[in-house]
Amino acid sequence: MRAGEIVLLRLPQPDLMRDESCEYCNGEVQAKKVTVHYRHKGKLVIIENVPARVCRRCGERYYEAVIVEKMETIARLKKATKKTVVVPIRDFAETAA
Repeated sequence: MRAGEIVLLRLPQPDLMRDESCEYCNGEVQAKKVTVHYRHKGKLVIIENVPARVCRRCGERYYEAVIVEKMETIARLKKATKKTVVVPIRDFAETAA
């Protein structure tokens, strides 16, 4: 994983995780709205209020394919956003010494 990369998107079939347990830890999976840090063409796009299924034990996130497609569309939008954030980037090797 490169610096700044945060999210691994998963592509389960629609409704696959309804009333199912997490495939990694067998924890309970529940529907939530999450914030996704998405990379598109080297730029970070933050997408809020994304529907997901989230494991209550380990935090693994599951997205329906249609949601992932919508996130890809949102990340490609060229229109101005309502909010922008400035994020400092630190180099571990430089600051850990």
